[in-house]
Amino acid sequence: VAVGLALSGVAAQAQTAAAPAQQQLKPVSPAALAAAKELLALKNAQAMYAGAIPGIVQRVKANLLQNNLNYQKDLDEVALVVAKDLAGRESEVSEQMAKIYANFFTEQELKDLVTFYKTPLGQKLLTAEPQAISVSMGFMNQWGQQTTEKVGELFRDEMKKRNKPVR
Repeated sequence: VAVGLALSGVAAQAQTAAAPAQQQLKPVSPAALAAAKELLALKNAQAMYAGAIPGIVQRVKANLLQNNLNYQKDLDEVALVVAKDLAGRESEVSEQMAKIYANFFTEQELKDLVTFYKTPLGQKLLTAEPQAISVSMGFMNQWGQQTTEKVGELFRDEMKKRNKPVR
């Protein structure tokens, strides 16, 4: 859900940057595209953008509601209609991601990755990697906070030596 919200949060920025990126993609073979789609399915990539449409609809509704409080009931109703009309648009993301992967990896590399992810070690990586990344991010956040505090202390100490104490 958080990734979906993050994805929807940068939708406008990504939309602006997407046009040049799409133009730079070279055509890919159907086999490479199929391998890329299989790889992304194994990696459960659709979880990243599954909630993108509802998230975007809710964000736009909330923005409109800020200046149109008297239309809350209507905006709630319209949000349901818009979400229904746009349902399935996430497949556009899926298709484009497959093309992007097929541009960064050869057909054989994609097939080799699919083969790897079907092995016991590949399956373990799919299961354990998100947890490892989460724990790593937690460590990095804690380390960053501790290092920031240490840097602040060093600044204060050095400034005190110059008879220019800072808070």
